[in-house]
Amino acid sequence: MHLPDGLVPVELALAGYAGSGVLAAVALSRIKRLPDPSAAIPRAAMLTTVFFAASLVAVPVPPASVHLMLAGLLGVMLGWFAVPAILVGLFLQAVLFGHGGLTTLGLNGLILGLPALLAFGIWRAAGRRWPDMAALCAGSGAVVAALAIFAGFVLLGLPVALDTSAERVALQLFVLAHVPLVLAEGVIVLVLLRVLRRTAPQMLAHA
Repeated sequence: MHLPDGLVPVELALAGYAGSGVLAAVALSRIKRLPDPSAAIPRAAMLTTVFFAASLVAVPVPPASVHLMLAGLLGVMLGWFAVPAILVGLFLQAVLFGHGGLTTLGLNGLILGLPALLAFGIWRAAGRRWPDMAALCAGSGAVVAALAIFAGFVLLGLPVALDTSAERVALQLFVLAHVPLVLAEGVIVLVLLRVLRRTAPQMLAHA
């Protein structure tokens, strides 16, 4: 779910850069407080690659097409590292494949970065006591949050003088097309975390 170039006004795009800059600064500050910040870099690099590749593949879901976001997975697996990982992945997608946009990179970073941190918070709060429910809520909740932020930015970017009725209908259909993805990403996070809890629980030590 990427905002392309030209969809939102320049003022909103600049605000997105400011917001992503603040979010990245906070994330890096929290990362520096870790006992060994460099220990998670290989995992972050691996999951950035997964995010970069998986979210390039679009699946037709009439009347739109959807792709995996994996914000919930990155949030649970990387914690604060998810923010720079998502920003790097989005930048490479925009530069190499024109997926998303450079002017909207900041907004797209917020669309996926904030839900990733939401998923991280859900997992930290409930992952020990109710791991399956927390994993499902983290994966699905991140998609719902991303949809809400995306829709908010699109509506904010619509010209005031424009009759927005048709655009609102199109946006509602776009959101409905992502309902299967809400369920799918919840299941993906649930299954992967079940496997990791049995085979490599140290990868979830931050919880």
